[in-house]
Amino acid sequence: MQRVLTTVTLLGLLVATAAAFVITEHLKLTKSALFGTVVPKVLSPVCQCPTRVARIKFRLRHADRVTVTIVGASHTTVDTVASDVLFSARGLHHVVWNGTTETGDRAPDGDYYPWITLNGRKKFELANKMVLDTKPPKVLAKGLKPVLLAGPGRSVAISYTLSEPAHAVVYLGARQIVLGRKTRVHDKIKWAGKVDGKPVRAGRYVLSIGAQDVAGNVTPAAGRVRVTVDVRYVELTPDHVTVRSGRRFRVHVETAVRRYTWRLGQRRGAHRGTALQLRAPTTPGTYRLVVAENGHAATAVVRVRAR
Repeated sequence: MQRVLTTVTLLGLLVATAAAFVITEHLKLTKSALFGTVVPKVLSPVCQCPTRVARIKFRLRHADRVTVTIVGASHTTVDTVASDVLFSARGLHHVVWNGTTETGDRAPDGDYYPWITLNGRKKFELANKMVLDTKPPKVLAKGLKPVLLAGPGRSVAISYTLSEPAHAVVYLGARQIVLGRKTRVHDKIKWAGKVDGKPVRAGRYVLSIGAQDVAGNVTPAAGRVRVTVDVRYVELTPDHVTVRSGRRFRVHVETAVRRYTWRLGQRRGAHRGTALQLRAPTTPGTYRLVVAENGHAATAVVRVRAR
């Protein structure tokens, strides 16, 4: 009799275990009523950019009434962006949080989470963090090469230090001309002497360096750091030469192209390389040596004395 009871008990345990396994596997195969959630990582209600609001997206397995609340790091409710709203089972739905509290005030900077409740019963406490950030990045330090020799493959590198990881931005006046790809605290951003893809004229340009963080906050104009760049497509050294008539003299030519043209008095020609060696005119006087490339030119004054 004892053996029969033991056998029955073991059979009961096996049946219970099998049933529990079947239930567990069934639960694993049961699809969630809420799926396809997309929660933005950052928002800045003060920026005039796509991240000024947070669009919380989701899909439903079946039509249901949805309540979406925004909670803070301590899980206290900050705002309700959807209250018992009926959504269908078709398509991708979204609700918008504009970074305010239930009283309409702007929520303080910090971490927030969306919680979604279906039909007043099933609650999904999403762990996707949204960072509300309204503070613009600051430019703390800068460094600049003093001269830009523009042309194919030439650029000037501007070093910067920011208060937080952000995209460096280069402005010419109020116009943004370069947006850095990297989001770093310390780095360099390059300018190739172009605006809208076209080379600027030779001359002196005052640029300003700002930054834009991932939330879309931009350094205000008053907080940008100015840097001066001299754009010189052709540079001659020295730019004043004194030589006796008929004698040879040399000028160093700095340019980004391989071939350039020169003109001295009535003579002209083409040359390659940085060392331009010419013979002075036989008639004493003051001449202008003009070296040009692709429409850009530099001039040196040549004073010729009698022998």
